[in-house]
Amino acid sequence: MPNFANPFQGNVDRKMTKEELIQAIRLDIAGELEAIYLYESHVLATDNAAAKKVIADIRDEEKAHVGELMSLLKILDPEEAEHFASGETEVAEMMENLNIQIPEAKETSNPDESTHKTVGSLIKE
Repeated sequence: MPNFANPFQGNVDRKMTKEELIQAIRLDIAGELEAIYLYESHVLATDNAAAKKVIADIRDEEKAHVGELMSLLKILDPEEAEHFASGETEVAEMMENLNIQIPEAKETSNPDESTHKTVGSLIKE
């Protein structure tokens, strides 16, 4: 849960080392995952259509943040990226042995072409 009692909780009085930055990004990922969990629980706990729509959109934006942070982590720590790739290969092999096809991620070349609308995209300029 947030720790707002100390306004300087996240402040660092110096530049972080690369190793500290990597650890900070891992903590950021954990925070995003916690936010996803909380938002999803709120979506499941209400029947209010407007709240469900907005909170689900926010949850999905947090998922994108996880992807961004994971991409950055792979750049900063190539050895860790090798572990991620190894894990992905292991799961793919397990799914193949179970005759389960892994769905491919949908990609759009232009974000404006996406059918997924975000709260921000609903604001008319």
